[in-house]
Amino acid sequence: MIDLYYWPTPNGWKISIMLEECALPYRLVPVNIGAGEQFKPEFLRISPNNRMPAIVDHAPPGGGDAVAVFESGAILQYLAEKTGQFMPSDLRGKYEVLQWVNWQMGGLGPMAGQATHFNVYAPQFNPVEKLTYGQDRYTNEVGRLLGVLDKRLADREFVAGAYSIADMAIWPWVLPYKNFKQNLDEFPNLRRWFSDTMGQRPAVRRGKEAGAELRRPQTVHSEEERRILFGQTAATVR
Repeated sequence: MIDLYYWPTPNGWKISIMLEECALPYRLVPVNIGAGEQFKPEFLRISPNNRMPAIVDHAPPGGGDAVAVFESGAILQYLAEKTGQFMPSDLRGKYEVLQWVNWQMGGLGPMAGQATHFNVYAPQFNPVEKLTYGQDRYTNEVGRLLGVLDKRLADREFVAGAYSIADMAIWPWVLPYKNFKQNLDEFPNLRRWFSDTMGQRPAVRRGKEAGAELRRPQTVHSEEERRILFGQTAATVR
């Protein structure tokens, strides 16, 4: 059994999709990031960066004590190696997949997160705040990254050859494309992959719906919630 410490966000969906694709038994352990549950000592022992998702595998390869893994990219790689699925075993194939996982982790995810912040959340705090630079900067960068992905998908069904953890890492970060002020009609190869190739996979759909009842509209309701979500400093985790 795998415990998945989770909230229904793009990074959380990566792991629920992978677990569904691998048909691994798992238990959702909600981590309400708006209520600050990511700072609880018991969670920090598993995820010292106070971020979800994280997993605890109670039946790790080779047996022995349970294994805890945090960071969604590391979790995807761990699960791929545990099951022997969705990542090639040959050197070239493996790194074809891993470089696109890292492209998502270092590029699309952070830029899309900032675009969401400036386009969706920041106007809630102060509607008269001058947000144009941040909105333009991150919206344009997400558009550039989606263009890279669209070009990549021009002559292939999946991002890195066969279906892999690269697709599972990237798809959830395309899902909220309207938050990034993007129009998928401008990226026809990406749109095909997103809607037809990935969107029709039963395990992808099940993974997306995991914990759906926990999700709520993207609204920050109080100054305390704003502080929890966006005001973290070094002192927060001391």
